[in-house]
Amino acid sequence: MSWELTEQDLPDLARGAAVLGTGGGGDPYVGHLLVREAIREHGPVTVLDPDELDDDTLVIPTAQMGAPTVVHEKLPRGTEPVAALRALEAHLGRRAGATMPIECGGINSMIPLVVAARTGLPVVDADGMGRAFPELQMETFAVYGVPGSPMVVAGERGETTIIDTGADNARMEWLARGVTIRLGGVAHIAEYPMTGAQVKRTAVPRTLSLARTVGRTLRLARQGASDPVAALAEALRDTLYGHLRVLFSGKVTDVERRTEAGFARGRAVAVSFDGRHELELMFQNEHLVALVDGQARCVVPDLVCVLEAEQAEPITTESLRYGQRITVVGISTPALMRTPEALAVFGPSAFGLPYAFRPVEEVVSGQAAGEP
Repeated sequence: MSWELTEQDLPDLARGAAVLGTGGGGDPYVGHLLVREAIREHGPVTVLDPDELDDDTLVIPTAQMGAPTVVHEKLPRGTEPVAALRALEAHLGRRAGATMPIECGGINSMIPLVVAARTGLPVVDADGMGRAFPELQMETFAVYGVPGSPMVVAGERGETTIIDTGADNARMEWLARGVTIRLGGVAHIAEYPMTGAQVKRTAVPRTLSLARTVGRTLRLARQGASDPVAALAEALRDTLYGHLRVLFSGKVTDVERRTEAGFARGRAVAVSFDGRHELELMFQNEHLVALVDGQARCVVPDLVCVLEAEQAEPITTESLRYGQRITVVGISTPALMRTPEALAVFGPSAFGLPYAFRPVEEVVSGQAAGEP
C-alpha cells in the first residue's frame, strides 16, 4: 500500500536506513536535513508501493555517489539530484513517472525523497541493493538484466555528464567514479532508467517502509527501556530480512580508514568487554565482513551492522572511533540477493575477499536475538 511521508517520519526513516545501509550509504543526518527542507518547501512525498506501478511507467532512480567521508566536509547544495534527473529525461526524450532509491543507506534512501518533494514525483518503495554497496554495477537491477546506462552524473556547480556504456555496467561505474572524483569526491546521479514492469521483476521491494519500521522499532524500544536489538530481531522476523544474529559486543580499539579512488576503505578492530575475543571489520564504504577471532561470522551480501551498545544507534563507517562501545549484528539478505547470479556481482569474490558466502543464520545458528 502506498503512503505519505511527512517530516515527522524522517528521524525513524533515516535511522532505519542507516541500519540497513551496513555502515554506508552516506550520513543519515545530512540526508534527513535535505529531505526536511524539501518537504517544508514543497509538502509531503508519496511513497508508491511497487505493485501499484503501471508496467510502462518510466522510473529513474536517483542517488549520491562518492566516498562517505567526503560528505562530512563537502555538503551538497541539494539541487544536484534533480539536475541529474532532468538531464537524463532530456537525453531519453521522456519524462519520468517516478523516482526510486538505488540502495538502502543513511543518505541514499533520502536523496530520492528530495527529488520527489522538489519535482512532485512519487518515490517507489523499493531499491536495487537491499542494503548499500560501494559500486554501481552491484544492483539487483543489473543482476536481472537492466542496464545502468545511460546515466547522468551531476556536480554542485551545475555540471552534468552523460555516460552510456550499453550493457557494460562495470565500465559505467569506472567512468562515473572518475567523473565523481574530479567533481570533488562526491556527486549525484540518475541511472538505471527502467519500466514499472522491470522494477517489479528486479527490485528489492518495500525497503523504505522497512527502514521506517526499523527506525521506529529502535526508538520505541529505547523509550520503553527494553532491549532494542531483541526488538529489532522481532521486527525483522516476518520480513525478507528474517534472521538477525548478534555477532559481537565490545569496545573499538583501532580504526584504519583512508579515502582513495572514490571510496572510504579500511578496517576496524574491537575487543570484547571480557577481553577474551577480538572482532575485525573490513569495509569499502560499507562493512563487507565481520571476523571474530579470525573466523568469518557474517560476509557480504548479508548485512554487517554496527550499533552503539546501549542505544543501538547505527554507526556509519566514517563515524567509527576508538573507544566506542558497540554491538555488531548480522542480518540475512533477501533471497534474490543470494542467487548464484547475485553472488557473482556482489558476493565476497567481487570484493577480492578470501571467504565463501554462507548465510549468517547458518554460521551463527540458534543464537538468541539479544545474546552477546
